[in-house]
Amino acid sequence: MTACATVKPPRAQELPQGVAESLERLAIPPEAASIYVQEVESGKLMAAFNSSTPFNPASTMKLVTTNAALELLGPTFSWKTQVYVNGVVQGDVLNGDLIVKGNGDPKLMPEHLWMFLRQIRAKGIREIRGSLQLDRSVFEQGWHDAAAFDGDPLKPYNAGPDALLLNYKSLTLRFLPNGMNGSARVLMEPNLVDYTVTAPALVNGDCGDWKGKLQPQFHAGGMVFPGTYSLSCGEKIWHVHPYTLSHSQYFAAVFRQMWNDMGGSILGPTTDGLLPASAQLIAEWQSAALPEIIRDINKYSNNVMARQLLYTLGAASGAIPATAQSGADAIRAWLASKGMDASGVVIENGSGLSRNERISAGTLGRMLTLAYRSPLMPELISSMPLVGYDGSMRRRLQNHSVAGHAHIKTGSLIDVRSIAGYVLAMSGKRYAVVSIINHPNAPVAQEAHDALLQWVYEQG
Repeated sequence: MTACATVKPPRAQELPQGVAESLERLAIPPEAASIYVQEVESGKLMAAFNSSTPFNPASTMKLVTTNAALELLGPTFSWKTQVYVNGVVQGDVLNGDLIVKGNGDPKLMPEHLWMFLRQIRAKGIREIRGSLQLDRSVFEQGWHDAAAFDGDPLKPYNAGPDALLLNYKSLTLRFLPNGMNGSARVLMEPNLVDYTVTAPALVNGDCGDWKGKLQPQFHAGGMVFPGTYSLSCGEKIWHVHPYTLSHSQYFAAVFRQMWNDMGGSILGPTTDGLLPASAQLIAEWQSAALPEIIRDINKYSNNVMARQLLYTLGAASGAIPATAQSGADAIRAWLASKGMDASGVVIENGSGLSRNERISAGTLGRMLTLAYRSPLMPELISSMPLVGYDGSMRRRLQNHSVAGHAHIKTGSLIDVRSIAGYVLAMSGKRYAVVSIINHPNAPVAQEAHDALLQWVYEQG
């Protein structure tokens, strides 16, 4: 597409013409939309509409959490998971407890834990005659209702934060039908010690709602599929949140299974507790640096990692055990320190997976303008999806001239659609762009947001 020189920019409190026309076609009233577009170098306002009214931002709230983290924690920040022994090592036997202390790593994966355990085995320890003790005290350990948001606790995004979060507290189930012997197998990753899986019966027929037909039942000791699985489904993968397991139970089950696989043994139970003063550090795992973590959060809209980051901000402020509230307080104080009014900002979990979170397009847009002038700007921009190429924007605007010229974070809930980020206009000027729509027809609002991004590219 080429620039249209005859199109006039809107006055400050008007919607761009193409956006207004899209909203009208989609039966979305103007008052359900908010827009803020500002040139980042000069600060000149290009467009603003309902920009001071707080809206539910959905996942664009992640930009607030990650930007605050970059400035408050620093670009070299990383999380450390540590292992201590409390006892005496004789030969390959630990006569005492093995203690794992977590600090909230958002991306501790099974392969990381495997390498971590190899460090411990390299110390010569094979048999642990005491307990496996988990110190999760950096984060609050209250009960998390995985069904509270949408009534579906099996969804992986409904996992709660934890100081010893592992693999996002999720399981990958692979269903393998075998027509030759008339059976179905279920493979689970990662494997959990003493956790059984009862496979469904294999039948013929349409695949259809294959998950519903499984009639899944989850409990603390395993999962049962009393329903059926159709041969026509072929191989399927299902990512689930084993909500019937606590964080401690999940972590311990993976840890013990891997330890057993390495030829080790743990004779005592798993316990939660504080690190004893007498314990000695023997191994440490360090996460990737913060910029890599926020790329996963923003490009792929990882809600569980964003929650971990909010709690980390609370812990960094000195509020231990950290809570969502202490993390939110840290962000509001950070916004205020930048001269921004945070009175209308509501932060529940920092991910946008919330019915209650609120921020105005103007506040978010001004934050992005200030972020562009920060020395950490490259880290924030590179964490956002590149329009037409990757992340949540990879399939949008591919055949438009704005493709490849904008880094945009998206957000979506049942009645929310939002975009926020930066557009490098055809003129060479860069703009902070925010648009939030809260309305029952929001799910069809992509057209209006795409029109806004193309308009900024052409007219900016």
